[in-house]
Amino acid sequence: MSEIEGWFAGRLPDEWFEGAPEVTVDREEIVVVGTLAAPAVDGDETAARAAQSGRITRWREDTRGERMRIADEAQQRFGGKVAWGAQCGPTREVFTNLAVPVMTRLRQPERRVLDTLVDAGVARSRSEALAWCVRLVGQHEDDWIGRLRDAVAAVHDVRDEGPAA
Repeated sequence: MSEIEGWFAGRLPDEWFEGAPEVTVDREEIVVVGTLAAPAVDGDETAARAAQSGRITRWREDTRGERMRIADEAQQRFGGKVAWGAQCGPTREVFTNLAVPVMTRLRQPERRVLDTLVDAGVARSRSEALAWCVRLVGQHEDDWIGRLRDAVAAVHDVRDEGPAA
């Protein structure tokens, strides 16, 4: 558990989530997603999803003030913006997380892929097409990406154990 995960696990009210929240961190943002108790609903899957979404909306509204205070503390302490989310059953919602511009240089074959996605109506722009491609790779190569993240974390751990410069 990282320092940031530990801080959120200790700082958040115990009654908010079932268990510790999922905390993901990158260079710009900290995303905190907790699991809410699923409401008991008789009916089909549509009714269950509606109830789960309603539970998430209620939690979002009921905790808004406290979440903003905790986010301000975390931003001062760790330097990244905080986005919140909740999961209830299979329904997952993340609120107001950042969309950070990323610049890249692409050669013609890569640009043609993006242009094909735009021309086909899959995306409205090259930027949206590139985001679509990144999501697709993330979904289909999740195990590999996870192993790569673990390897990077191991490198950081070994580097931190080394002699001081």
